[in-house]
Amino acid sequence: MSSVLSVDDVHKTFKIGFFRKQVEAVRGVSFQVEEGETFGVLGPNGAGKTTTIKSILRLIRPDRGAISVFGKPLSLESMKRIGYMPENPYVYQYLRPPEFLDLCGRLMGMPRALRDRRAAEMIALVGLTYAVDRPIGRFSKGMTQRMGLAQALLHDPELLILDEPMSGLDPIGRKQVRDIILAQRQAGKTLIFTSHVLSDVEMLCDRIAIINKGKVVARGTLDELLRREVRRVRIQLAGAPQVFKETMVARGLALREVEMRGQEATDLEVTIEGDRGVSPLLKEALEAGASVVEVEQERETLEELFVRNAVASGD
Repeated sequence: MSSVLSVDDVHKTFKIGFFRKQVEAVRGVSFQVEEGETFGVLGPNGAGKTTTIKSILRLIRPDRGAISVFGKPLSLESMKRIGYMPENPYVYQYLRPPEFLDLCGRLMGMPRALRDRRAAEMIALVGLTYAVDRPIGRFSKGMTQRMGLAQALLHDPELLILDEPMSGLDPIGRKQVRDIILAQRQAGKTLIFTSHVLSDVEMLCDRIAIINKGKVVARGTLDELLRREVRRVRIQLAGAPQVFKETMVARGLALREVEMRGQEATDLEVTIEGDRGVSPLLKEALEAGASVVEVEQERETLEELFVRNAVASGD
């Protein structure tokens, strides 16, 4: 694979307010996106994700650092190979979907016949055929998001950059957009997207970068970043005698009594770190007269990874 996008030590500082206070939005962001992969850029609000995306597209100019797209600095020719959907798509409110997409196609230099065909295909793809004669200004936020996705896909780009593509969508709309992203991925396109919906990221992305306070605090595949080793084992026991409970407390294990449905007795829930102590504890519990109700391994989730890096990167 070859790098479609390379971001190297990018910095951007804004001056805001009457006193021109300096705010470092991006502080040395670096990552690469390989051909054909789906790359997720994650981070809390204000982390620098959108500033990074806009720097890649030269919608803003970074103060320093290097960015290359398709192996070269961004140019008008390389822009024709990129599809971009901003977090809040702006569309001409009085235009209908075919008219808006025709305008976008003309700006991309697409011939009339191709514009007409692709516009009809994209409107159908994003599920807006029923609103084809409606001015876009009367669209809901979710419909406008799908219109933004349609324009990003119109010219069949090689690199697709989507900033919060699921924003404002209902569950059906989110599934439609996920399916479209999966289809683009299967077609061999390179995709970059930001999202707060971590389940979508986990489902769609080959690699991710987590940005917090303008810095990349983690990057790699999910298998590389998530702690796949067993972190905790939760064991639920029924009928554990008091002496067994006291022994577990003396060992410093986390205990919790769980009410048994329809009975006055309680179950005992024991949580231990790692998995080495599971077999000895089960044996000891059975010998004490308890019965095993459930044994569950708990592993790190993408949400836990996200929070862990957000907290660890605090200045």
